[in-house]
Amino acid sequence: MTKILLTGFEPFLDYKINPTMQIVETLHGTSMDGYEIVGRTLSVDFQQSAQQLKQYITEIQPAIILSLGLAGGRYKITPERIAINVKDGEPDNNGYTPVDESIAADGEDAYLTNLPIRRMVERLNKEGYPAEISNTAGTYLCNNIMYEGLVYAKQHTGILAGFIHIPASFELAIQHGKIPGWNMQDLLKGIKLCLEETIREANH
Repeated sequence: MTKILLTGFEPFLDYKINPTMQIVETLHGTSMDGYEIVGRTLSVDFQQSAQQLKQYITEIQPAIILSLGLAGGRYKITPERIAINVKDGEPDNNGYTPVDESIAADGEDAYLTNLPIRRMVERLNKEGYPAEISNTAGTYLCNNIMYEGLVYAKQHTGILAGFIHIPASFELAIQHGKIPGWNMQDLLKGIKLCLEETIREANH
């Protein structure tokens, strides 16, 4: 069966729960329209997570690479348009704080996703889930992983890759106290709809 690599992240910074991890664990081993979803949780570590992603890609040989990240404070599901060749920001879970570093010294400045992000947003909105395209994945781990996934997709014809940021879950919003949240089942359903549109694109 053709594989989808679906990744999320472990908790980080002051977010004690990461709903992307919960989504990935829930969908792992399920199938959708002839595709098997293989879920993996990445470390919040600039060096380790990139190596983990590459290892999983080698093991799984996915046709689709969809990575998820928590954007605490956003209130919509936001498929990302672009990843930039920059590492910068808050410390990762091992205390590493890159400043103006390149992800790949000889890499392209940026890569655009080839996921059907416009159709994703239109489908989500039609189904009643607030969504919009995001034009910045930041410069933290999410952008880093999106960039690495797109490097692979550019090197292998027919591979779809990209990234979606999701809001906090209700559980995390209550725990954190200062960010909006969504029902976990709605977050899960939203990602399933995005996967449906991606599979449709892959089969086109």
